[in-house]
Amino acid sequence: QLQLVESGGGLVQSGGSLRLSCTASGLALEYYAIGWFRQAPGKEREGVSCVSIGGGITKYSDSVKGRFTISRDNAKNTVYLQMNSLKAEDTAVYYCAAARSGLCVWSQYLYDYGGQGTQVTVSS
Repeated sequence: QLQLVESGGGLVQSGGSLRLSCTASGLALEYYAIGWFRQAPGKEREGVSCVSIGGGITKYSDSVKGRFTISRDNAKNTVYLQMNSLKAEDTAVYYCAAARSGLCVWSQYLYDYGGQGTQVTVSS
């Protein structure tokens, strides 16, 4: 069964850092574009960052630009989201998704596989 698994979430104080990981069983992530999305209580899911196949293209939402960094480690079949200078408004469930198209896009509907999410809570 193809499945993505997110990990690395937790409770952190404002200004702190977390590194989220996205791994997969039955799926070689190096052949997919990977997107990170988040959903806060009462809000719609939004795109946070994405990386194309090969890592040549990365994108960040305006709200996280300069604070978050997405990267790939194909040897570990893992995509990371390094989150620095966290703010209370970053509190959300974070999800990763994989797109066969290989394109770094914002629409979650263009991704083929997703995970169950990991909770990130930033205390102010």
